[in-house]
Amino acid sequence: MKALFNLQRTPTPSPQNLPSPPKPTSSPSHLSFSLPTFSPSLSSNPQDPTPPKPLVVVGSANADIYVEVDRLPREGETVSARTGQTLAGGKGANQAACGGRLSHPTYFVGQIGEDAHGRLVADALRGGGVRLDRLSAVAGAPTGHAVVMLQPDGENSIIIVGGANMCCWPDEVSEEDLEVVRGAGIVLLQREIPDAVNVQVAQAARSAGVPVILDAGGMEGPIPVELLQLVDILSPNETELARLTGFQTETFEQISQAAAKCHQMGVKQVLVKLGEKGSVLFVEGEEPIRQPIIPTSKVLDTTGAGDTFTAAFAVAFVEGKPRKECLRFAAAAAALCVQLKGAIPSMPERKAVLELLQSQ
Repeated sequence: MKALFNLQRTPTPSPQNLPSPPKPTSSPSHLSFSLPTFSPSLSSNPQDPTPPKPLVVVGSANADIYVEVDRLPREGETVSARTGQTLAGGKGANQAACGGRLSHPTYFVGQIGEDAHGRLVADALRGGGVRLDRLSAVAGAPTGHAVVMLQPDGENSIIIVGGANMCCWPDEVSEEDLEVVRGAGIVLLQREIPDAVNVQVAQAARSAGVPVILDAGGMEGPIPVELLQLVDILSPNETELARLTGFQTETFEQISQAAAKCHQMGVKQVLVKLGEKGSVLFVEGEEPIRQPIIPTSKVLDTTGAGDTFTAAFAVAFVEGKPRKECLRFAAAAAALCVQLKGAIPSMPERKAVLELLQSQ
């Protein structure tokens, strides 16, 4: 397999507890570039030279094909779009880009095709400061893509084509990828890659004492019990929570009952994203922690808001912030995200998030 890019590897210091990046192999090919300089973390001590453990995101990478429409088409109907463009996205790539933009060292483990869409995704992640050493370019499938139908109020409907996200994975995740996982401070997973991959990654994380957050977005089928029992925090939105539990989620009482069902399924913490109603963290045996949205002057696109929220929560969590502060930090990041169009292009910088929090 030919390499997707002809990049020269620059020797760089590895994050704490992580091996030096391996040399590229011919199958699959991996992308590599030097480790960027990261600004201090939320909880960093300027006099403490120990680098923070990285956020490791294992998941999907897509080319998002945006079409702006006045309304969704009815069955059998054709409607015209006002504009259209293709941007980098995918839940995994979105969350990795968010971690990078928030100036936390971030690795992305995933697959793209050897095509223009793959180059688009790689360029966007690189621009966000994400380490791409374990991003594989596969010849057997195109880069995943999604059609995003964006309405004037910022709401969207999305159709996903899995592509390289869902096929061409090896039966066993490579030891190099798992070593990156074991050296993480926290691992983020989603359901836009095969469950078997998520299970292997979560097992590696559990063996090393690394917490795992599973974003429930992606495949509509039930989450394997084996995976749920390896997850520290499950993060669905209210629709996904209803689908997973069979409970209605229209009221806070119903959401609480659905979260309790997740506890019974083996998940100790459930972080529910509620859109304009904010978010709530249910920790088994404790009172729920509710977080309202942080108001914004405009909402242009909600496509990446949930991914921004989850990734920002993970960054604050790995940096040692209390749960309530993690929720506030995540809410501020999501509030900034919805004010711009596109998923990865809308991910906020850390400085902007902190300034928004200070203004509240």
